[in-house]
Amino acid sequence: MKIKDWPAAERPREKLLAQGAAALSDAELLAIFLRVGLPGVSAVDLARGLLSEFGGLRALLEAGREQFCRARGLGDAKFVQLQAALEIARRHLAETVRKGSALCSPAAVRDYLAMQLRHRRREVFCCLFLDTQHHVISFEELFEGTLNAASVYPREVVQAALQRGAAAVILAHNHPSGICEPSQADIWITERLVQALELVDIKVLDHLIVGEGQALSFAEQGLL
Repeated sequence: MKIKDWPAAERPREKLLAQGAAALSDAELLAIFLRVGLPGVSAVDLARGLLSEFGGLRALLEAGREQFCRARGLGDAKFVQLQAALEIARRHLAETVRKGSALCSPAAVRDYLAMQLRHRRREVFCCLFLDTQHHVISFEELFEGTLNAASVYPREVVQAALQRGAAAVILAHNHPSGICEPSQADIWITERLVQALELVDIKVLDHLIVGEGQALSFAEQGLL
Protein backbone atom coordinates (compact mmCIF):
# COMPACT_ATOMS: atom_id res chain seq x y z
CA MET A 1 0.00 0.00 0.00
CA LYS A 2 1.30 3.44 -0.91
CA ILE A 3 1.66 6.09 1.79
CA LYS A 4 -1.01 8.24 0.10
CA ASP A 5 -3.46 5.37 0.72
CA TRP A 6 -2.70 5.26 4.46
CA PRO A 7 -5.05 6.90 6.98
CA ALA A 8 -4.22 10.62 7.15
CA ALA A 9 -3.16 10.39 10.81
CA GLU A 10 -0.49 7.81 9.91
CA ARG A 11 1.07 9.68 6.97
CA PRO A 12 4.37 11.29 8.06
CA ARG A 13 3.69 14.70 6.50
CA GLU A 14 0.14 14.98 7.83
CA LYS A 15 1.27 13.68 11.23
CA LEU A 16 4.01 16.33 11.39
CA LEU A 17 1.55 19.11 10.51
CA ALA A 18 -0.93 17.91 13.11
CA GLN A 19 1.40 16.95 15.96
CA GLY A 20 4.78 18.56 15.27
CA ALA A 21 8.08 17.05 14.16
CA ALA A 22 8.90 15.68 17.62
CA ALA A 23 5.98 13.24 17.34
CA LEU A 24 7.55 11.44 14.38
CA SER A 25 9.84 8.43 14.58
CA ASP A 26 13.31 8.46 13.01
CA ALA A 27 11.96 6.46 10.09
CA GLU A 28 9.06 8.87 9.54
CA LEU A 29 11.36 11.90 9.59
CA LEU A 30 13.75 10.22 7.17
CA ALA A 31 10.84 9.28 4.91
CA ILE A 32 9.88 12.95 4.61
CA PHE A 33 13.47 13.73 3.63
CA LEU A 34 13.50 10.91 1.05
CA ARG A 35 10.12 12.06 -0.34
CA VAL A 36 9.61 8.88 -2.38
CA GLY A 37 10.37 5.21 -1.97
CA LEU A 38 11.21 2.58 -4.55
CA PRO A 39 8.98 0.34 -6.68
CA GLY A 40 7.02 -1.77 -4.22
CA VAL A 41 8.69 -0.08 -1.23
CA SER A 42 7.17 2.94 0.54
CA ALA A 43 9.35 5.82 1.68
CA VAL A 44 8.80 4.77 5.31
CA ASP A 45 9.82 1.16 4.63
CA LEU A 46 12.86 2.40 2.69
CA ALA A 47 13.75 4.65 5.61
CA ARG A 48 13.45 1.76 8.06
CA GLY A 49 15.73 -0.35 5.90
CA LEU A 50 18.33 2.41 5.67
CA LEU A 51 18.30 2.96 9.44
CA SER A 52 18.85 -0.77 9.93
CA GLU A 53 21.60 -0.88 7.30
CA PHE A 54 23.52 2.09 8.75
CA GLY A 55 22.85 1.23 12.39
CA GLY A 56 20.77 4.27 13.27
CA LEU A 57 19.97 7.83 12.30
CA ARG A 58 23.22 9.37 13.52
CA ALA A 59 25.36 6.91 11.58
CA LEU A 60 23.35 7.65 8.43
CA LEU A 61 23.65 11.42 8.89
CA GLU A 62 27.40 11.21 9.47
CA ALA A 63 28.18 8.72 6.69
CA GLY A 64 30.73 9.75 4.09
CA ARG A 65 29.69 10.40 0.54
CA GLU A 66 30.85 7.03 -0.83
CA GLN A 67 29.13 4.97 1.85
CA PHE A 68 25.97 7.08 1.69
CA CYS A 69 25.65 6.91 -2.08
CA ARG A 70 26.13 3.12 -2.18
CA ALA A 71 22.88 2.61 -0.27
CA ARG A 72 19.75 1.74 -2.20
CA GLY A 73 17.52 4.76 -2.78
CA LEU A 74 20.24 7.32 -2.08
CA GLY A 75 22.81 9.06 -4.26
CA ASP A 76 24.65 12.32 -4.80
CA ALA A 77 21.48 14.43 -4.95
CA LYS A 78 20.29 13.14 -1.56
CA PHE A 79 23.80 13.48 -0.12
CA VAL A 80 23.94 17.14 -1.18
CA GLN A 81 20.47 17.81 0.24
CA LEU A 82 21.40 16.17 3.55
CA GLN A 83 24.65 18.10 3.91
CA ALA A 84 22.81 21.34 3.20
CA ALA A 85 20.13 20.50 5.79
CA LEU A 86 22.76 19.67 8.42
CA GLU A 87 24.62 22.91 7.74
CA ILE A 88 21.37 24.88 8.01
CA ALA A 89 20.78 23.26 11.41
CA ARG A 90 24.32 24.12 12.56
CA ARG A 91 23.95 27.73 11.47
CA HIS A 92 20.54 28.01 13.10
CA LEU A 93 21.93 26.80 16.42
CA ALA A 94 24.96 29.08 16.07
CA GLU A 95 22.69 32.07 15.48
CA THR A 96 20.49 31.10 18.43
CA VAL A 97 23.54 30.91 20.69
CA ARG A 98 24.99 34.19 19.41
CA LYS A 99 21.72 36.10 19.84
CA GLY A 100 20.88 34.79 23.29
CA SER A 101 22.56 34.59 26.66
CA ALA A 102 24.61 31.46 27.18
CA LEU A 103 23.44 31.26 30.77
CA CYS A 104 19.75 31.75 29.98
CA SER A 105 19.80 29.18 27.19
CA PRO A 106 21.96 26.23 28.34
CA ALA A 107 19.98 23.84 26.14
CA ALA A 108 20.85 25.83 23.01
CA VAL A 109 24.52 25.88 24.02
CA ARG A 110 24.53 22.10 24.59
CA ASP A 111 22.77 21.44 21.28
CA TYR A 112 25.14 23.74 19.41
CA LEU A 113 28.27 22.19 20.90
CA ALA A 114 26.94 18.68 20.36
CA MET A 115 26.24 19.39 16.69
CA GLN A 116 29.69 20.92 16.27
CA LEU A 117 31.64 18.16 18.04
CA ARG A 118 29.72 14.89 18.21
CA HIS A 119 30.67 13.73 14.71
CA ARG A 120 34.38 14.46 15.08
CA ARG A 121 36.62 11.39 14.96
CA ARG A 122 39.50 13.14 16.72
CA GLU A 123 39.42 14.91 20.04
CA VAL A 124 38.89 18.65 19.66
CA PHE A 125 39.11 21.30 22.39
CA CYS A 126 37.01 24.44 21.92
CA CYS A 127 35.95 27.63 23.67
CA LEU A 128 32.88 29.80 23.64
CA PHE A 129 34.13 33.30 24.40
CA LEU A 130 31.58 35.47 26.21
CA ASP A 131 31.31 39.19 26.99
CA THR A 132 30.44 40.76 30.35
CA GLN A 133 26.73 40.02 29.77
CA HIS A 134 27.57 36.40 28.92
CA HIS A 135 26.60 36.79 25.27
CA VAL A 136 28.70 34.81 22.82
CA ILE A 137 31.54 36.69 21.12
CA SER A 138 32.77 33.70 19.15
CA PHE A 139 33.23 29.95 19.08
CA GLU A 140 36.77 28.75 18.42
CA GLU A 141 38.41 25.36 17.93
CA LEU A 142 41.76 25.76 19.67
CA PHE A 143 43.36 22.32 19.77
CA GLU A 144 42.96 19.04 17.93
CA GLY A 145 44.44 15.81 19.23
CA THR A 146 44.52 12.12 18.55
CA LEU A 147 41.56 9.76 18.90
CA ASN A 148 41.82 9.87 22.68
CA ALA A 149 43.73 12.96 23.74
CA ALA A 150 44.35 16.61 22.95
CA SER A 151 47.21 18.79 24.12
CA VAL A 152 45.73 21.91 25.69
CA TYR A 153 47.99 24.83 26.56
CA PRO A 154 46.53 27.25 29.16
CA ARG A 155 48.70 30.13 27.95
CA GLU A 156 47.20 29.91 24.46
CA VAL A 157 43.66 29.77 25.87
CA VAL A 158 44.36 32.88 27.97
CA GLN A 159 45.87 34.66 24.97
CA ALA A 160 42.87 33.81 22.78
CA ALA A 161 40.43 35.03 25.45
CA LEU A 162 42.29 38.33 25.88
CA GLN A 163 42.49 38.91 22.13
CA ARG A 164 38.72 38.56 21.87
CA GLY A 165 38.01 40.73 24.89
CA ALA A 166 36.25 37.89 26.69
CA ALA A 167 35.02 38.25 30.26
CA ALA A 168 34.08 34.58 30.59
CA VAL A 169 34.42 31.31 28.69
CA ILE A 170 32.68 27.98 28.33
CA LEU A 171 35.15 25.19 27.60
CA ALA A 172 34.17 22.15 25.55
CA HIS A 173 35.71 19.06 24.05
CA ASN A 174 34.49 15.79 22.60
CA HIS A 175 35.18 12.17 23.51
CA PRO A 176 35.27 10.19 20.23
CA SER A 177 34.70 7.04 22.32
CA GLY A 178 31.21 8.35 23.04
CA ILE A 179 31.70 8.14 26.82
CA CYS A 180 31.11 11.49 28.52
CA GLU A 181 32.70 10.57 31.85
CA PRO A 182 35.57 13.02 32.57
CA SER A 183 39.05 11.56 32.89
CA GLN A 184 41.58 12.65 35.49
CA ALA A 185 43.36 14.50 32.68
CA ASP A 186 40.12 16.36 31.88
CA ILE A 187 39.73 17.39 35.52
CA TRP A 188 43.38 18.39 35.81
CA ILE A 189 43.45 20.58 32.69
CA THR A 190 40.18 22.23 33.72
CA GLU A 191 41.67 23.17 37.08
CA ARG A 192 44.76 24.59 35.34
CA LEU A 193 42.63 26.62 32.93
CA VAL A 194 40.46 28.00 35.74
CA GLN A 195 43.58 29.11 37.63
CA ALA A 196 45.24 30.62 34.54
CA LEU A 197 42.14 32.53 33.46
CA GLU A 198 41.48 33.80 36.98
CA LEU A 199 44.84 35.59 36.85
CA VAL A 200 43.46 37.83 34.09
CA ASP A 201 39.97 38.09 35.64
CA ILE A 202 38.24 35.78 33.16
CA LYS A 203 35.72 33.32 34.59
CA VAL A 204 35.24 29.74 33.43
CA LEU A 205 31.47 29.18 33.52
CA ASP A 206 31.48 25.53 32.51
CA HIS A 207 33.32 22.74 30.75
CA LEU A 208 31.19 20.45 28.61
CA ILE A 209 32.18 17.01 27.36
CA VAL A 210 30.34 15.87 24.23
CA GLY A 211 29.88 12.15 23.70
CA GLU A 212 27.07 9.90 22.51
CA GLY A 213 24.43 11.07 24.95
CA GLN A 214 23.73 14.44 26.51
CA ALA A 215 26.83 16.58 27.06
CA LEU A 216 28.26 16.33 30.56
CA SER A 217 28.56 19.61 32.44
CA PHE A 218 31.42 20.07 34.91
CA ALA A 219 29.40 22.78 36.68
CA GLU A 220 26.40 20.49 37.17
CA GLN A 221 28.66 17.68 38.38
CA GLY A 222 30.29 19.93 40.98
CA LEU A 223 33.66 19.66 39.25
CA LEU A 224 34.07 23.38 38.64
